[in-house]
Amino acid sequence: MRIGVLTGGGDVPGLNVAIKSIVTRAHARGHTIIGIRRGWLGLLAVDPSDEPSRAEWTVPLTPNLVRTIDRTGGTILHTSRIDPHKLPKSLAPAHLLARYGEAGEINATADVMRAIESLKLDCVIPLGGDGTLRFAAVLSQAGVPVVSIPKTMDNDVHGTDYAIGFSTAITRSVDAITALRTTGGSHERIVVVELFGRLCGQTALYAGTLAAADRIVIAESPFDPTRVAELLESDRLANPSRYSVGVISEGAKPKGGHLSEHGNPDPYGRKALGGIGELLGEACRKVSKEGVIVQSLAYLMRSGPPDATDRMIAMGFAALALELMEAGKFGRMCALQVGRFTSAPIDIPLRGAKRVDIPASFDPEKYRGRIKSVEGLALFGI
Repeated sequence: MRIGVLTGGGDVPGLNVAIKSIVTRAHARGHTIIGIRRGWLGLLAVDPSDEPSRAEWTVPLTPNLVRTIDRTGGTILHTSRIDPHKLPKSLAPAHLLARYGEAGEINATADVMRAIESLKLDCVIPLGGDGTLRFAAVLSQAGVPVVSIPKTMDNDVHGTDYAIGFSTAITRSVDAITALRTTGGSHERIVVVELFGRLCGQTALYAGTLAAADRIVIAESPFDPTRVAELLESDRLANPSRYSVGVISEGAKPKGGHLSEHGNPDPYGRKALGGIGELLGEACRKVSKEGVIVQSLAYLMRSGPPDATDRMIAMGFAALALELMEAGKFGRMCALQVGRFTSAPIDIPLRGAKRVDIPASFDPEKYRGRIKSVEGLALFGI
């Protein structure tokens, strides 16, 4: 089989591990792997009538080429956030503009399919988050043989307990929160740490819980800045070292307020998030006699090599994707459910939204995680 592999959306640690595992396993079985650069954009940029475009946007992947890539984070194939099903004209490659004229938004699914045909791909393995996987489902419904692999440090892909990148993001965050305690304690201050998480608060909930933060604010539950600040000041005064730690999702919203967005919208209308930590920090300054430390971890959460959990799951998903393909089981998404590798229908990310279960896992009055019962709880079940 001739298999196309691409990575889309935000980079996460573990992508290179998955790519290497796919390539080495596939090569041993006599398959050929073609890497597609920059996610779905690579297939849009391939002009079937232009041979140089194929050479520019694809790369044959061999075991020697990928031998050491698992030692670093990110993706050697690079990435983009392109959705060919709803492609803004401003993002369309030049050869498509000539075809679609003045259309404001393009459905370029047929163009992706033509590129796949011109590359003589028998199947495609996309690794991505919600947006990348949604278009994978569109392609599958159009008849293209696809098996997808979920990755996102937010762990918000519906249909799987886990997505590549989550564990490393949590590990990075816990380490940073723990390190910040030294400065918080030295100066007797409130420490506010802002973490990525636009719609899903799992990164803040897990990192805050594992780092024993005093208070946690998640994206799913609107918060009262003054109330959280008062709790953090009370925590600070109760601590013999006179400091406290609060963790907040970048997508958290004050009660009656709005997301903390900034900058110009991207071609899909999304503004960057960031700054909610400063808003909470300002509320803390009003109730505390000492200074406040506000730290946004941002891209540090998703940088660097993967931890052991992400390596293990990336390798498992890679092996599973090839098993599904060789069995002719296309239209599936690799998944981890109740601690076991399995697969789900490829369109399952379209069927729901994965969010923190507030009644089961979060106390919106005390701003803390809660677990009513551990027995029978899935490993990534909070």
